[in-house]
Amino acid sequence: MSLNLTHPPPPTAFPKSTTAHRRLFSVPATFPQLHRRNPPLISASATNGDQSRFLPDQSAIPRSRFAVKSVAAAEGSGSSIPDSNPKPAVNQTLKLATVFRLWYFHNVIFNIYNKKSLNVFPYPWFLATFQLFTGCIWMLANWSINRRFPKISKDPALFHTVGHISACVSFSKVAVSFTHVIKSAEPVFSVIFSSFLDEIYPLKVWLSILPIVFGCSLAAVTEVSFNLGGLSGAMISNFGFVLRNIYSKKSLQNFKEIDGLNLYGLISLVSFVYLLPVAILVEGSQWVGGYKNAIVAVGGRSMEFYGMVLCSGIFYHLYNQSSYQALDDISPLTFSVGNTMKRVVVIVATVLFFRNPVNPLNALGSGIAILGTFFCTLR
Repeated sequence: MSLNLTHPPPPTAFPKSTTAHRRLFSVPATFPQLHRRNPPLISASATNGDQSRFLPDQSAIPRSRFAVKSVAAAEGSGSSIPDSNPKPAVNQTLKLATVFRLWYFHNVIFNIYNKKSLNVFPYPWFLATFQLFTGCIWMLANWSINRRFPKISKDPALFHTVGHISACVSFSKVAVSFTHVIKSAEPVFSVIFSSFLDEIYPLKVWLSILPIVFGCSLAAVTEVSFNLGGLSGAMISNFGFVLRNIYSKKSLQNFKEIDGLNLYGLISLVSFVYLLPVAILVEGSQWVGGYKNAIVAVGGRSMEFYGMVLCSGIFYHLYNQSSYQALDDISPLTFSVGNTMKRVVVIVATVLFFRNPVNPLNALGSGIAILGTFFCTLR
């Protein structure tokens, strides 16, 4: 028997079934390309020959079974893969809840010190100006440290000035509870003025604000002390603050680089410039004599008087700062609703602090107001 000593055929003569062997041993040559941060996307139609099969592309990147199904579902629906992580939404809700708590707490403290100051020093124009001045110092220090001085429209500052001085005048003439009863109608003004500015609300929104107003009014019915000046001041304050909220929200939407905190700082600064000369003109000549009477009223303890006035200024700025941080994420109507519920808290707190008589209707009115707020948020 003879042996066949002929050489095996050259590689080009290998049958097609051995192509997999050549592919197996050619992978290491292109393996480093797979470690690049952004491998080139090369399709077979863009190259010649079989080498294109060994270049990395998106389809060659291994995926888990879950990822493949998710991508397929997203491509089939024509939308991106939804984020299944609920933590950002939860964190935003917790942040907003914290801001609301601080808003309510600071407002209660402000109303107490503001009324105590007005009881011994009944000059609301001075007090309103000083409270804006305190906010200016606070924000100027903040901007100096951060080296950031934002710019914004002056419209919110004008309406804030009108609303603030009107409220202070009302506080000086009537009980705190009565002023807040009148100001509980703020959602009504919000709906009306927003409607004039091309925002349409359905009928259920108009109906839902009625129990809010009625409930807050009922909660403070035992504290009502009518005075025409106090009534007019509270109504004008509603007008000013609602328009301030609407234009502030527009400013936050038009100027994406500014947040609620810096927006209120600018409003305080411009409002102070508006109010100072008018305050001096209206009652500036009475401040020296009023100061002497105030020191006598507190028993000669001047530091006590200074502390009351200073605390009214600090907490006025803090509660407005918190409210503007809330305004970052809510609509003007929702802001007015939250402001109305804040009034229930303020009314109850001031009744307890100043030991005013309490009527069971207070609790009933608070419940009706809360229910009305619930229906208003379902709009």
